[in-house]
Amino acid sequence: MLKHSTVPLMRAWNSWSDRPAELVFLPLGVRITPVLYSTRSRTTSAIETRRDTVRLGRHAIDGSLIELETEHNGTTVAFRTEKSDPFAVRGNWEGKAGGEWGLRFWLTVAISADSGEVVTHEADRNVTLVKIGTRFVAVATAEAPVHVTGHDTIDDLRADFEANGYFYTASRKNEAPVIALRFNLEMMRRGAYAAAVADSAELAVLKAQTCLAADNPSTAPTAHNGTYEGSLDAIRDVVAWNTIWDETNSRPYTAVTRIWNLGKFAVWYNDQLFAALLAGVFDADLARENMATAMASATPQGNIACIVTSNDAWVDRSQHPNGALVAWQLYQRTGERSLLAASYDALARNQRWWREHRDPDAFGLLSCGTSDVGEGLYKGTHFAARNETGMDNSATHDEAVYDPITRTLSTFDLGLNCAAALDAEMLSKMAEVLGKEDDAREFAAIAERCRKLISENLWDESRDIFANRQRHGGFVRSLSPTSFYPLLCGAATPEQADKLLQHLSDETTFGGDYVLPNATRDDPAFADNVYWRGRIWPNVNYMVWLGLRRYGFAAEASRLARQSYELFMESWSKDRIAAENYNATTGEAMDQGDTDPFYIWAAMLPLMAVGEIIDFDPWSGWTLHNAGTDLSVGPMLSPSGMLSISIADGLLEMSLDGRASLKTNLQTSFMQITVSDARFSCTITPAGSDGFVALPNVEPDRIVAARLDGQEVRFEASTDGARLEIARAAHGRKLDVYFLTV
Repeated sequence: MLKHSTVPLMRAWNSWSDRPAELVFLPLGVRITPVLYSTRSRTTSAIETRRDTVRLGRHAIDGSLIELETEHNGTTVAFRTEKSDPFAVRGNWEGKAGGEWGLRFWLTVAISADSGEVVTHEADRNVTLVKIGTRFVAVATAEAPVHVTGHDTIDDLRADFEANGYFYTASRKNEAPVIALRFNLEMMRRGAYAAAVADSAELAVLKAQTCLAADNPSTAPTAHNGTYEGSLDAIRDVVAWNTIWDETNSRPYTAVTRIWNLGKFAVWYNDQLFAALLAGVFDADLARENMATAMASATPQGNIACIVTSNDAWVDRSQHPNGALVAWQLYQRTGERSLLAASYDALARNQRWWREHRDPDAFGLLSCGTSDVGEGLYKGTHFAARNETGMDNSATHDEAVYDPITRTLSTFDLGLNCAAALDAEMLSKMAEVLGKEDDAREFAAIAERCRKLISENLWDESRDIFANRQRHGGFVRSLSPTSFYPLLCGAATPEQADKLLQHLSDETTFGGDYVLPNATRDDPAFADNVYWRGRIWPNVNYMVWLGLRRYGFAAEASRLARQSYELFMESWSKDRIAAENYNATTGEAMDQGDTDPFYIWAAMLPLMAVGEIIDFDPWSGWTLHNAGTDLSVGPMLSPSGMLSISIADGLLEMSLDGRASLKTNLQTSFMQITVSDARFSCTITPAGSDGFVALPNVEPDRIVAARLDGQEVRFEASTDGARLEIARAAHGRKLDVYFLTV
């Protein structure tokens, strides 16, 4: 009976299809589809982002709140749905602006089932019912529709409107595979419906009517106020709107974008990893589903395919091996070992594949390539090989020559080698947690060797910067922000790292108001402003930010986070655009026709901003930063529950699952945080003034020991629970508090 039984209940009603205003109860395949009709143009709209003007609004991950606006032939309609029960949902619409007389503009609520069951409208009590197996779905509307028509498909409904207009009544029916409840914006400028699922018709009707009567729309709180305001909200909305159902593979996943039409599904390896990272900010299940989707592209040869769609599979090539980095970050955020175990084997095979297939001279550094397997588009070409960097038309590839014998490019690619070194490092960490000691040593050794080779062979002393290099020759002239990736993998010496900072701020190369351009500003390729030739890419900014943080360049990382946030918000705040890439001169998002306006990794720009406050850093673990400025952020996922923090008048307060867990007035950073029933621990970075750390709900007589760098620290009872006085210090210190469980 159930079509899809593995989706968590609170996500069952959601915007699963490529029509964002369409609600689907996934377990039964029941759809509620709004269809608009304009008499002036004699056209319909099923509200599809690929064809229609749609402004995607707020969207909770579980679909408990969904908002959008759409415009059809000059008329704007706003939609909103809410649910507090996994089996019932309430929707409403409002005509916001009219392009024609409201009597001529029709809004239809169409009810159908994927399995083709007959839907029945009962006019006497204004409800519509469909039975699937032994289960019923009822839809009730606030007002009776002007008239009700029946059709075989949504396309037939649209064709009826477009051929016959709204005066036509011959299609009236009370039973059909698609029942269309027709309203117009003159008589029903505002309207509402409710849908409910139950195991009897009467219960479903009662539940729908009760839900409809509860006309008290909630005012959903913002997730992020104050410093970097709106960042967490933006991440949530971008993830939720791009999360759809893959009919071909019967799985939920967060697509790169709702808008591109690349077949019935499309999975880029790195994009899918970043979708998992972003989903993990809120929902471990969704993160797990996205990681599983990424790992499903693993090939028998060992690599993870660059892209797999319903039309093609680029199994001959891969993409930067960022999987272990994301898996490790998700493990830190969730504390769930299963996230590591589920992806480890595929990631380990992928790392070994790179070493075996992309190092033709057995030197230890990698070159991009395209293997002689599969039938993927561009296989065996220069373009296919450079796809492995994801930076398809980057000027850093201009001097590379494709060798058909080795099936690789002639250059050592800096970004690829740094990603592979970091991947090995993260795999070593994963292996340790999973008890694979031999693997841990193997991957740690690979990472160390790669770091040394990168530092010694890919550093151009004449320019004091890292760059791509010919395997048997000199350095490539063109640069990209991958020149900073040695910070990400730990390959840069302290001297090299310091010199990199000079390039980061140089406004003739990478610096400026809008950063980071993916061709230096003095490179002729920068003027092209096409894709990877000069534009700003969110995923690249994020990687450079991580690298800066790894090396302790906090000020530079914060500056990059601030600039990235401001770049994102220019388009997001005004037009709800989350762009695939941005103009590095003007900051514009949509000045190029091939830029997608709602791309998943755009949310990595506000992710950096959130990370300046709360992060799960690959090396420093769970971190909090109190800069003393007022803000509130949350809820978001943590290993100890749903996490929220607020800062007011310099006092930081942290709650877990709605329960106060930490208060402090120390204006500093807290790293390697651990919170459990019997312990609180963290590393406190240098603090310029005295302060306190309080543990609410922990009475002093429960404390077994409280130590700062191994020395006993004084604590006392307070209104905040146990309060520990912390003196200022110029160095970092480890705080450990052990207490009896209740």
